[in-house]
Amino acid sequence: MKKPNWIIGVCLLVFPFIPVVAQNATSPTSAEAASPEMERVAKAFVGDWKTTESMDRGDLFPQGGGRSGKSQWRLAAGGTTLVGEGQSDGSVGPLWYLITIWWDRPAKVYRFFTCFRDSRGSSCKVRGTAHWERDSFVNDYEEVEHGKKTKWRDAFVEITPTFHKLLAGRLKADGTLQTLITSTSTRK
Repeated sequence: MKKPNWIIGVCLLVFPFIPVVAQNATSPTSAEAASPEMERVAKAFVGDWKTTESMDRGDLFPQGGGRSGKSQWRLAAGGTTLVGEGQSDGSVGPLWYLITIWWDRPAKVYRFFTCFRDSRGSSCKVRGTAHWERDSFVNDYEEVEHGKKTKWRDAFVEITPTFHKLLAGRLKADGTLQTLITSTSTRK
């Protein structure tokens, strides 16, 4: 019995890719290819999380408020980049975000890139640098408020395999943090 020409055509298209698929199946996972610096942040953040945020009353949130939602963190680009995506909603309105963190070996710091969309609009930008302070992962950056640059900090604290807390706020002149937003993440 003669085989239809289309079967031969499909075989010619598919068979050349079988070695590529087999090679990818044995390639190291992102975690295996990660640098020690990226392994450390991956250990702290990779996974699916339930999130809760509370905002202190102040100029940013006159009524205070809160949100709850979810986030997912994963290693990408062969273990060179940590990517976090999330969304939440509550009394202060909805929030969607993307955070990308990578290790800048020559500068010996983590770089931070963020995209946020909330009721005030959306923005994407490189957002300072990050580093470890003992067991806390800290991102320092600047925001323009009332026409002048203000130092801000996001500090991921109380990091365990099933929980972490994010304290976000302004840095005071004495170096202490005026916390404006507290977010907790619990592993699903």
